[in-house]
Amino acid sequence: MAYAKVLRSPYAHAKIVSIDSAKAAARPGVYAVLTSNDLTGLNLYYGHAVKDHPLIAVDKVRYAGEPVAAVVAQDERTAFEALEFIDVKYDELKAVLTPKEALDKGAALLHERTFEAGALRGFEGEVAAGRGSNICQESHLKWGDVEAAFARAAAVVEGEYYFPMAYAYAMEPYVAIAEVSDNGVTIYSSAQHPFMVRHDLTTVFKLPVSQIRLIVPFVGGGYGSKSYTKIEPLVAACAWKAQRPVKLQLSVEEAMLTTRSDDALTWMRTAVDAHGKIIARQARIYMNTGAYAENSPLVCEKATNRTVGPYSIPNVQIDTYSVYTNTVPASSYRGFGCAQVTMAGESQIDELATKIGKDPYEFRLANVAKPGEEFFPKMRPFDGTLKQDLEIAAKALDWQQTPPKGHGKSIGCSTSDAGAYPLTSTVIRVHADSSVSILTGSTELGQGSHTVIPQIVAEELGVPFEKVRVVASDTAITPYDRSTGASRTTTLMGRAVLEASREAIEQMVRMAAELLKIKTDAIEVVRGGVRCGEARLTWSEIISRYYGLPDGEVIGRAYIRKAGDFSKPPVFWETACTGVEISVDEETGLIRVEKLATVGDVGLAINPALAEGQDIGAATMGMGVGLFEELVYEGPQLVNGSILDYRVPRFSDMPRQVEMHLVENQDGVGPYGAKGGGEASLNSMPSNIANALYNATGVRIRRVPLTPEKVWRALKERQ
Repeated sequence: MAYAKVLRSPYAHAKIVSIDSAKAAARPGVYAVLTSNDLTGLNLYYGHAVKDHPLIAVDKVRYAGEPVAAVVAQDERTAFEALEFIDVKYDELKAVLTPKEALDKGAALLHERTFEAGALRGFEGEVAAGRGSNICQESHLKWGDVEAAFARAAAVVEGEYYFPMAYAYAMEPYVAIAEVSDNGVTIYSSAQHPFMVRHDLTTVFKLPVSQIRLIVPFVGGGYGSKSYTKIEPLVAACAWKAQRPVKLQLSVEEAMLTTRSDDALTWMRTAVDAHGKIIARQARIYMNTGAYAENSPLVCEKATNRTVGPYSIPNVQIDTYSVYTNTVPASSYRGFGCAQVTMAGESQIDELATKIGKDPYEFRLANVAKPGEEFFPKMRPFDGTLKQDLEIAAKALDWQQTPPKGHGKSIGCSTSDAGAYPLTSTVIRVHADSSVSILTGSTELGQGSHTVIPQIVAEELGVPFEKVRVVASDTAITPYDRSTGASRTTTLMGRAVLEASREAIEQMVRMAAELLKIKTDAIEVVRGGVRCGEARLTWSEIISRYYGLPDGEVIGRAYIRKAGDFSKPPVFWETACTGVEISVDEETGLIRVEKLATVGDVGLAINPALAEGQDIGAATMGMGVGLFEELVYEGPQLVNGSILDYRVPRFSDMPRQVEMHLVENQDGVGPYGAKGGGEASLNSMPSNIANALYNATGVRIRRVPLTPEKVWRALKERQ
C-alpha cells in the first residue's frame, strides 16, 4: 500500500498559472504526483447537491487550503517531504470572505461555469448555483399576511444575530484507503453516508454502481462533518494514477480545511398581540457557504423551515441565502441549520417576553405548538409535547426560585423537521441455531445504532441480544440506506429491522404450520418460537426440521420509502428543551454554566443510556459554540485551525449539576413509538447562554460565542 499527502493552496482566490511536479516525481520512493492535468478520462467534478466540487483544484483555487496536488509515495514521510518540490505559480485574485462582500455589486465571482444539479440534494426545489452570482442557494417560505400582522401588533422585537463558523471536531479526522482495478473501485472510508459517496464516485469514474464499493468500519465521530463525499474522489484518483492501493489520512488541521458549519447572520423580527400570542415572524438569513456547495443548499432549506421554531405562528416570511465565499466549504453540522437560526429565534422569544412583562417560561408555554397541531402548513402534525417538556425543564432548574447575585437562568426549546428522506432497506438472516445477522447500511459513528438495532431484532424474535450480529456499511453486501444522519437511524432503520423481523417470523410460522400439518391461524407466536397447544418449536427447530439439516436460514426483508406512515414530511419533529443556570464573573467576563437540564422528547428510548448520552453530547457542543468555539479568519487565512488554537469544551467546563430527562409518550413513527434524538439539545444552548447572561447582568449580546473579552466589553459599555 502507498500513502498520499496533499499540497494545499496558500491563497484564498487565485488562478493556477502552472504546476511543475517533475522534481517531486523524481524523488526516491515517490510513485506518482497527481494534479488536475493528470485526470484525462475522469469526470473532475462531483457533488450530491451541486456538481461544483473538483476532486483537486482545476484552473484556479477558491480558498486557502484547497488541494492543488497530491504525492503518492512508499510512506507518509516521503510523500510529505516531496510536496516542497512541487512548484506552483499563482496569479492572485481578489477574495470575498463574507456574504456581504460576495453579494456586493462588482464582487469577484467564485464560479463562472454553470452546474449540473446533484440527484441526491434532499429537497425538491431548484438549485440556484451557477447563475452568474455568488448565491449558492436561496430558500423562501411564506404564509399569512406578515405586513398586516406587524402593523396591528401590540409589541415587536427586531434584531440582528450571528452564529459563528464552527468545526464539528470528531475525534477521528478524515481517512480513506482506495484501490482501483479492472474490477472497479473499492474504498474503505470514514464516511457517514457510504451509498451517497458511491453515487458521486460513479460520476467521477463513469462506472456502474456495481463497480463501486464503499466499506465503512466503525467511525470515530461525525456530527455531520463526515456526511456526504469528502476525500474519497481524491484518494481514488491517487490510486488510479499510482496503480496501487493508496491511503490518505488527514490531520486535524487538514480536516479543519475540509469542512465546517455555515456561519449565519440573521435579521429577525417577531410580533405579539395584546394577549401575548405570537402573530408574526419575519427573517432574512445570510449563510456563509464557503467555496463549494457541499450540503449547504439543504442546510439553507432546513434553516428556512426551522426559523419558525416550535411555535404556532399564523404569519411567516423567511428568506434565506446561502452564499459562496473564499473560505473553507461549509456543510452539515449537528442541528443542520437549526442551531444557526435558533440562536436568533430563542433570543428573540426572551426579548419579547421582557418587553411585554411576561415570564419567558410562561410566554413559551402559551405559544408552543400543541400535540397533533398542523403548525407548519402541509407538513406532518406536531408529534411532540412541548408543554410537558418545558415543565420538566423548569422544575429541574427550580425556575421559580430567584438565583444568587451574578447568576442567571434560562430555558429554551427547538423543533426540527428531521429524519431526512425516508429511503431505507434492510435484511435479517435467522440462522438454524437461532442466531441472527442484520445487514444494514447504517453507519456506526459512536451514537450507538449498532446497539439499538440488534436490541429491536432481539426483542422481536425473542432471542438473546448476544446472538444478534450486525453486518454493516458495505455497499457490495448491505442493502441500500440513504444516509446516517438527521437523527434518522432509530426511526427509519429501526422500523425497517422491526418489519424485516416480522416478515421472517411470518415465514417461520408458515414453515411450522407445514411441519405440524395445521393451519397458520392455529399457531401462536411466543418468545423465541411458536406454540400450538402443547407443541412448541423454537426458531432453530423450525429451520432445521424444515430443511432437514442442522443448517439453513430464513431471510426477512423490509423497504421503507416515502409512503404510508412516511408519506408526509418530516419523518418526525425532533423536539427538545434545554435549561441552564450560569454564573458571570463581571471582573473578567467569564461565564460558567453551573447547571444544565436537558429534556429529549424521544417517543420511546429503546436504550435510555444511549439517548441520554446523545443529549448531553449535543448540549455540550452547543455550550461550546455559546462560550468559545469559532473558526477565526484574519483576511483570507484561517488563524486558529489547529488542535491547539480551536477551543472546545473540556471536562473542567462541564456544569457541576446536570439533569437529563427523556419524555416517552410513544408518539413517533419509529419502532414502538420511538423518534430520533441527538441533535435538538444543541440547538437552543447558545441562546440559552445569551438569555441567561441578560438575566444575570442586564447585558444583551446577539453574537456568539460569548467569550470573556466580549462579555467584559459589553459589561463596560453598560456602565
